[in-house]
Amino acid sequence: MTKFAVDKIEENIVVLENIENNQIINVKKENLPRKIKELDIVVYDGKDYILDDFEKSNRLKRIKEKMEKLRKN
Repeated sequence: MTKFAVDKIEENIVVLENIENNQIINVKKENLPRKIKELDIVVYDGKDYILDDFEKSNRLKRIKEKMEKLRKN
């Protein structure tokens, strides 16, 4: 399974970034979950794209922690 971060949404195209290798792909919005939005994480299982709220939460937490460290230094 491949994990992607939603980079941006442009009308009917969603720009996804592969979390592992930073490869960018464009996917038709109709092929993704209806509630898709920027910063979401989706997993592609070879057939469907599925929202991964747990991974999204973890990534946002790590980003917040890094930003706090930078502010302290």
